[in-house]
Amino acid sequence: MLPRPHPDRTPSAPAGRRLAALVSAAALVMLGAAAPAAASTGDRAGADGAVPTRIIPPVETAATSQQCTFPAEPIQGTPWTIQRLLLQQMWATTRGEGVTVAVIDTGVDASHPQLAGAVERGRDLIENKDDGRFDDVGHGTKVAGIIAARESDDTGFVGIAPGATILPIRQNDGTGQGEGEDGKDHGTAESLARAIRYAVEQGADVINISQDTADGTNPPVLAEAVADAVAEDVVVVASAGNNGADGQARTTYPAAYPGVIAVGSSDRNNERSVFSQAGEFVDVVAPGEDVVSTVPRGGHCVDVGTSFSAPYVSGVAALLRAKYPDWSAEEIAAWMAQTAQRSDRDHNQFVGWGVVDPVKALTGNAEPISEPVPDVLPSGAADIVPARMVLGETPEDRMRRNAVYTVAAGAMLVIVISGTAVVLRDRRKAGAAPPPPAGV
Repeated sequence: MLPRPHPDRTPSAPAGRRLAALVSAAALVMLGAAAPAAASTGDRAGADGAVPTRIIPPVETAATSQQCTFPAEPIQGTPWTIQRLLLQQMWATTRGEGVTVAVIDTGVDASHPQLAGAVERGRDLIENKDDGRFDDVGHGTKVAGIIAARESDDTGFVGIAPGATILPIRQNDGTGQGEGEDGKDHGTAESLARAIRYAVEQGADVINISQDTADGTNPPVLAEAVADAVAEDVVVVASAGNNGADGQARTTYPAAYPGVIAVGSSDRNNERSVFSQAGEFVDVVAPGEDVVSTVPRGGHCVDVGTSFSAPYVSGVAALLRAKYPDWSAEEIAAWMAQTAQRSDRDHNQFVGWGVVDPVKALTGNAEPISEPVPDVLPSGAADIVPARMVLGETPEDRMRRNAVYTVAAGAMLVIVISGTAVVLRDRRKAGAAPPPPAGV
């Protein structure tokens, strides 16, 4: 009788060749499974012909994919957005004292320990509840914390301008539509325009708008309100939007109105976030990924989006208003753009003038300028050729890809170890002396 092949072997392939085939197959599986899925960052359009100004939906990351409940646990470490700042130099002359920043959003929870004493009585356009000092969504409280959260021994997080005062205006409940107690719509262009006018009437020095209109709508009532605020020399800051994953230029309002500082998002490497909306209207970018901030009833959560890049810039604007009280809103906006960290000598549609640099903007003495200017090249130097923009993956795609790599690498290691064991066993058997013949 012929000997049967060992169940762990095939007589047609040497063990070494089988091992190579297994490794190659594992590599192909890993590469195929790791192909990133197409990103989806579409916004919801308004219904029934309304023009809602809804909160820009964040692009999920590992941190935001977990639901943030209120209250949350304090984040004790120092977030990356704060680690890169030389706070004592930045705050050498002011922390924003005497400056009022209006936060037009979902309200602000004034009970958070880091916002205690920072939030004055504002207005609630939805329910007239706590004068705007109420937030059951969390978005507005995060925005306010990035601007003016006070220092605390329980965390390394602090606002950019911890001496500034927040004027909360609650005009959106997170759904983008509805009707307030006064019978008027909220979360619409009309209610946003009313909120802007209220902020101007209350003497706000800076207005932060981390919202936009549906489908890039440009309603006259909103355009007029913004124009009046700019005419009153108020610094108006607005988020550029989160629909930039395809790299196509679009226009969003109110960010694109003349005189508004339109803010996109940057990552830890000072590069444009893949979701950040591109367009000629973009003025600057600021940190918008893995952003730590305050949430209702205490603690912190992490979020992502241009909604949280805008208040970073509003905080810097508050510091500049306090340090240079004679500067106009136009001069403050121009100086922020001029001192930004640039990837190009001139403005471009992806990052505007560059990543806002609070320390550079606040240190030393500065002369006011009316508009930023391109960097001057050394005599005889060739012009800078901007790098080709590559459409990267979203943070969610990157998280998925890394997880697949980790699992596939582990599976590949198991295959290699098992295959090696088979090879060694076969070699031992092949080198063993044949058994002696049976006795007669």
